[in-house]
Order: sequence, then structure tokens, then C-alpha cells
Amino acid sequence: MRTVLCGLTMLGCLLLVAGIRADDEEKVPLDKLPAKVTEAVKAKFEGAKLVSASKEKENDKVVFEVQIEHKGSKIDVTLTPEGSITAIEKTIEAKDLPKPVAEALEAKYPKATYKIVEEITKGETITFEILLVTADKKTLEVTFDPKGKLLEEEKKDKKDDKDEKKEEKKEKKDKDKGN
Repeated sequence: MRTVLCGLTMLGCLLLVAGIRADDEEKVPLDKLPAKVTEAVKAKFEGAKLVSASKEKENDKVVFEVQIEHKGSKIDVTLTPEGSITAIEKTIEAKDLPKPVAEALEAKYPKATYKIVEEITKGETITFEILLVTADKKTLEVTFDPKGKLLEEEKKDKKDDKDEKKEEKKEKKDKDKGN
């Protein structure tokens, strides 16, 4: 009896984990986005090209993430189903970082290679998130405020780095298909 109970408990845990993973992120065809989501993105980013979209749970609430191209930039816009924008992640060039951030990066991570540089806007708060490889080949994701204060440093393993590269290749492929 104890073995059966233990087996059922393990099976339940596996199903729970599988269910959580299934809820993680779901691709959404652009023509199936809620009208309020599409309207909000188009109103905020006039002339933007909608590239792709997904639906996921964030803090037990459903949000939509819409990837767009606007004035030569790749931007991820996170919105509620009602069309309220909760976050904007804009890919930028390292040369476009505020001077205090660029100086802090160079001081803390000399000779690092920057893989992805993003400006993150949540409400009135702006931060800068950089995926970088240090001179000693460690992959890190770091976050700075506009004044150059380091807010967060997260080590990324090789799998995370590979996932980022796969995502970049997929985005490029999707973009090339659209042209």
C-alpha cells in the first residue's frame, strides 16, 4: 500500500510540474490577439510591425507578450488582456546606453562582450539589462539603473546562453520569412 501511495504521489508531482510547464508560454497567432491588446500596441508604437505574440501567466495573471519591430528596433511589449501595457523591453546598441551605465559596465566587466542590450520600462522605472560574456568566459545577465548602479547580477549557464542564441536565430528566421 505504501509503495502504491508513494508512486501515486510521485505521479501527481510529475503531472503538476508538467501542467506548470504547459502554462509557461503559449504562442498566439497575431490575428487571435484580443483587439484591445493589438490596439494598445498600435497606439503606443505607431507604424510598428507586429512580429509574433505569446500568452503566459505572470504572478497568477494572464499577460500577452507581443514582439514588434519599430523604427529599426526589436521591442517586446507585455500587456494585460485589457490592453494595459505593463512592460516594454527594447533591444538597443551598447553605444546607446547612458554614459553612467556604460562606464559602470566597463569598470565592473572590463573587456566583456555584450550579447544582448535592452532598455526595460515598467511604469515610470527604466533599467538596462545586458547579457554579457566576461573576459574569463563567464556568461552573466546584469541589470543597471540609469545612473549606473548595479541592481542585479545573474550567472547564466551554457544552456541559458544556447537558448538565447536559438531564440535570436528563430527571431531572425521569422523576420526573414516576413520579408
